[in-house]
Amino acid sequence: MDRRSFLTKAALGGAAATSLAAPVVAQTSPKITWRMTSSFPKSLDTIYGGAEFIAKAVSEATGGDFQIQVFAAGEIVGGLQAADAVTAGTVEACHTANYYYWGKDPTWALGATVPFALNARGMNAWMYYSGGIDLYNEFMAKQNLYALPAGNTGAQMGGWFRKEIKTVDDLKGLKMRIGGFAGKVLERLGLVPQQIAGGDIYAALEKGTIDGTEWIGPYDDEKLGFYKIAPYYYYPGWWEGGLTVHALFNLQKWNELPAQYKSILSNACMAANQDMLAKYDRKNTTAIQSLVAKGTQLRPFSPEIMQACFEAANATYAEIEATNPAFKKIWGSIKDFRKEWFFWSQVTEYNYDTFMMIQQRGGKL
Repeated sequence: MDRRSFLTKAALGGAAATSLAAPVVAQTSPKITWRMTSSFPKSLDTIYGGAEFIAKAVSEATGGDFQIQVFAAGEIVGGLQAADAVTAGTVEACHTANYYYWGKDPTWALGATVPFALNARGMNAWMYYSGGIDLYNEFMAKQNLYALPAGNTGAQMGGWFRKEIKTVDDLKGLKMRIGGFAGKVLERLGLVPQQIAGGDIYAALEKGTIDGTEWIGPYDDEKLGFYKIAPYYYYPGWWEGGLTVHALFNLQKWNELPAQYKSILSNACMAANQDMLAKYDRKNTTAIQSLVAKGTQLRPFSPEIMQACFEAANATYAEIEATNPAFKKIWGSIKDFRKEWFFWSQVTEYNYDTFMMIQQRGGKL
């Protein structure tokens, strides 16, 4: 049957039913406009773009009845005040990295990423199918928030340095722009963490105010030009094995949404989560080659440094667990799943990837 003819006849035949149903649709599909503030500038198009993806998907799925207006960091509130604005009801939603607020309570960071936790796929498995979203939202409800994963950067790089970092002793006295859990962990090894806004990092590195910095990964880092003044680019960013970016919603506003809008918004966030990771996976592949062509020297953190950082992270977690029940509950869940995840991932994914990497290095791909 011709599709256009079928649709036309169906529309005419169902006119009476449509006229009766219209008031019900109108009642259950109200026109709503929300504001979502981002913690990121528009120049970081991939991570900022996650919020725009959500807004577009929601608008299209509701025929424009549910509109989310997106604002870059600083347009309504500063990037690090995004969650506070949602809690207070200044805006209905934000798009942010929840470890920015770990100073309020370290439990905030567990929904984003912490040192030596899970990679992107592991984090998604824990969130979506190991009760992570519900467990995390038990804590977020106390902040007057409802949280949904809405982006992932994948494993990040370990940062840019003026000199090579060969041993644990090279970390002592090193001034590095790094915050959150990673900074707290590295303090145990003598590093001096510095809290510097993204727009001020280049100048601080150029002037020698800091000796190194971490940001995200090749695509975003190349834009900021760190390779011009700090030639050594280290990996992996063990403190960010897979950063989950969240959409946070004011809890009252979330609860007021019609059920179908909640479903649409949830699906939009899930799609944004996958979309961001795919974009970074694509863009980082070319950016890393571009950086190397410009003289960037890639360096792995030594096994000695990685092990020392792992032990320091475990000591930090033990201290927090001893005094913070919410942290202990969620971190315990992540740790339990982490054992299973890395057991499984080494069986087939690791071996397949390793074989293919050997082929790539041998020029056979």
